[in-house]
Parts: sequence; structure tokens; C-alpha cells
Amino acid sequence: MIEELLPPGVTSSEAFDDAAPAPLFPAEAALMEGRRAHRRTQFATARACARRCLSDLGHPTGALLPGAGGAPQWPSGVVGSITHCAGYRAAVAAPATVMAAVGIDAEPAGPLPRGVLALIASEEERAHLAHLASADPTVPWDRVFFSAKEAAYKAWYPATGIWLGFRDATLTLSPDGAFTATMHPSPPPPADPHYRGRWLAGPDLILTAVTRESRRQPAERATAPLLISSAAPT
Repeated sequence: MIEELLPPGVTSSEAFDDAAPAPLFPAEAALMEGRRAHRRTQFATARACARRCLSDLGHPTGALLPGAGGAPQWPSGVVGSITHCAGYRAAVAAPATVMAAVGIDAEPAGPLPRGVLALIASEEERAHLAHLASADPTVPWDRVFFSAKEAAYKAWYPATGIWLGFRDATLTLSPDGAFTATMHPSPPPPADPHYRGRWLAGPDLILTAVTRESRRQPAERATAPLLISSAAPT
């Protein structure tokens, strides 16, 4: 499913349960020690998805540990994102020469819990969602909105190192499956604050993805081979 939201050059892997073996590296297992069983299996399956993405890129697999802000520390030369929710786990990755940033999120279909939308959306954004709901009440727009902001943040933070709250981004959803997010932390960010993404809402699952192409010139990609460290991140 997630591949429907991704441009060429981004590899993906997904799973809808934890049935397949998904061994963890020792550092990952230590990180999950003491966690509930379902949380450990979700984590393990999602990491297995990430390792398949790295393998597709021709990269040796290793431990993927969270860094500052909780984002996975991908190997040098790779950008990626991981998500998991009830009934779904996925990862995406791309060479940094192709994509400057990627972010994905998965959420169960259905409305947000009462009171959450007021915490994450401005008055203007809530009016925008109300307009969308009046035109098509079959889509859980508030949950799509939440997921899209999560995906945008997951693309933004690894690329900038700037932490955002939910009110530090303004999101606009389009019924055609696209969305835009504008980041406006204080002070203003040095990076381009505009992100674009895609969303997909099924009967049980909502998926969102944000990608931003690398600004490196195409000639660089053609003449310079991608060099990726084989050392696992710590």
C-alpha cells in the first residue's frame, strides 16, 4: 500500500502482522527489554521492514537505534522513515542523493479521540477539515490530518534537527490525495519550510507520506557513485 504514495527512487517494505521472524540486533533487543510483548514484536517487524529497504539499496544491515528526537539513525548516505500501528508496520528508505527527506505515518481508520483535534489544529485548520467533511463525510479527515502532520514532522526533524509542536505547522489537505505542510517554528527556520505529501484512506488504515527530492544536480548522481558506510550506527 505505502508504495502508492512514493515517487521513484524510494524503496519500501510493509507487513500487516508479526508472523514472520524478525530477529533484533543486541542493541535493539536491549532497547526493548521490559516493554510489552506486542510493542516488542511491532518494533521488531518494523525494523525488519527497514532492513529489507536497506538491502534493496545494496546496503549491509545493522542495528537501527533511535537518535535525538526518537528518529531512527539511518546509515550515512541514506534517508528513511519507519511507522507502525495496529495491523500495520512499514519502512521506506532512499539514497540521500535522490531524496533529502522522507517521512511516513500509519494510523487506524476512524475519528480521533474527542478533544485531540483542538490540541493539534488551529481554528483555520479545523474550519478547513469541517469543509472537507461536509463535502465527503466518508473520510475520517481529522485522522488523516493527524497522520499527515506526523509524516511531515518525521521528514522535517532528521533534515533540520529542529523540534516542532503540532501548532508549528499549518497543513492543508486536498480531496485528491495530496497535502501541503508549512513549518513555522520560532525563530523562522533556515531551511525551506514547505513540504508536500500524499495520503491514502482505506476502510481500516490511513497512510501518509512526505518526500523531498535532493537538491543535488542530476549530473552529480550520474558521475559520482553512492558511497555508504558499512558500519552500523550506534
